[in-house]
Amino acid sequence: MSADTSAARRLRPSRPDWLASPKVLRTEVLAGLVVALALIPEAISFSIIAGVDPAVGLFASFTMAVVISVVGGRKAMISAATGAIALVIAPLNREHGLGYLVAAVILGGLMQIALGALGVAKLMRFVPRSVMVGFVNALAILIFMAQVPEITGVPWAVYPLVIGGLALMVFFPKVTTVVPAPLVSIVILTVITVAAGIAVPTVGDKGELPSSLPVPGLPDIPFTTDTLVTVAPYAFALALVGLMESLMTAKLVDDITDTHSNKTRESVGQGVANVVTGLFGGMGGCAMIGQTMINVKTSGARTRLSTFLAGVFLLILVVTFGPVVSTIPMAALVAVMILVSFATFDWHSVQPRTLKRLPVGETAVMAVTVAVVVATHNLAIGVVVGVITAMVIFARRVAHLAEVSAVVDPDGRQAVYAVTGELFFASSNDLVYQFDYAGDPDDVVIDLSDAHIWDASSVAALDAIETKYAARGKKVTIVGLNKASAAIHDRLAGQLADSH
Repeated sequence: MSADTSAARRLRPSRPDWLASPKVLRTEVLAGLVVALALIPEAISFSIIAGVDPAVGLFASFTMAVVISVVGGRKAMISAATGAIALVIAPLNREHGLGYLVAAVILGGLMQIALGALGVAKLMRFVPRSVMVGFVNALAILIFMAQVPEITGVPWAVYPLVIGGLALMVFFPKVTTVVPAPLVSIVILTVITVAAGIAVPTVGDKGELPSSLPVPGLPDIPFTTDTLVTVAPYAFALALVGLMESLMTAKLVDDITDTHSNKTRESVGQGVANVVTGLFGGMGGCAMIGQTMINVKTSGARTRLSTFLAGVFLLILVVTFGPVVSTIPMAALVAVMILVSFATFDWHSVQPRTLKRLPVGETAVMAVTVAVVVATHNLAIGVVVGVITAMVIFARRVAHLAEVSAVVDPDGRQAVYAVTGELFFASSNDLVYQFDYAGDPDDVVIDLSDAHIWDASSVAALDAIETKYAARGKKVTIVGLNKASAAIHDRLAGQLADSH
């Protein structure tokens, strides 16, 4: 009987983590509501960047959030319409129209599914910590910079509202954490501006909110090879930028929550979400660092429910309560995003004490990543440049680790050279000049017991050394190769002569 009971228990579906306690459920629901409110002006702004109707960005945010909450690999991460994706697809929309944009979103989603299945997420291990820190700091700066237009050339009343909103979010959690401070701030500032009749920019000023639900369908374009050639480059750029932002954000959430996420599932999930979004006429999207920070760091959400409800609340708010949402002052949302930018920035990384301890190369990689992201407003370009910079600095550093020390027999019959370190293209270039070809005896031994051969450049360097000794009638014996080094040396030795 007990065996049957335990078997039944194993077969029974596990209870969702958001049902763990009423407190968790309340946190997730309120976090979803705060994120939905913050998503509205951003989705509208990104729609304007892409050159499409606000409904296209809003519906994209709804479908991305709802779909990724089910198929994604990182709990509590928010995916929606983003500025990076908007920048990628804006030229296509401008030149060819909305149908081509939607086709690029669907094709980009299919590419993401393929890249995810091929294991592109594993490339994240090659992103060093200094690039991650630069990525986070650059995001914080971009989030803050995005708020600057909202507080320049505006009525004076905006400034006390922003300051009041920031004060509420800083001090309200000291009173209670039952309700997220950003939600309290948004509600109080909206009530004040409406009741007092204060004329300040509102969410409604960003664009007209949709009043009906989205309908699925295929893009209205000719399905020809010419169309594919036109759309494919934009789709590929969308796929790469979306995956890079999403995987970097997922890794950041992993660090914040001390939990692990399935990056391959997240990659495929982003693709599925973009395909669904495209079929509903949306502009595509990816993980949103700002909204994810609101959800995870500010509101304390940890489950898929908050992501799902962010999408659902967004749709309900814009379709059902459009007139009410339109009255929310932009100052309230600006205050939320300014606080998010300050919370996101890694202040410890720029403290003089930290900078003094870190190697100069690490600081340089972080600075390059930040500078490129801020200059281009493209996180993908910044991360790629940061990784390349880190690789160059690492190669230069490791190149000096290969050393050659010579020991000549007392009777002068044999010279033994001990090589230590990693032998690859950067370190093996100088290897040829470390030997005394003219002065050494006829028998030369090169001991690689404390070295490792990584590439063809190292084998070619050893070949060159043997050739130089052979030209003087001297014999070289290479000893001490480990298994991997012996395999590459045996395969390539003597085969690379044409390269000299």
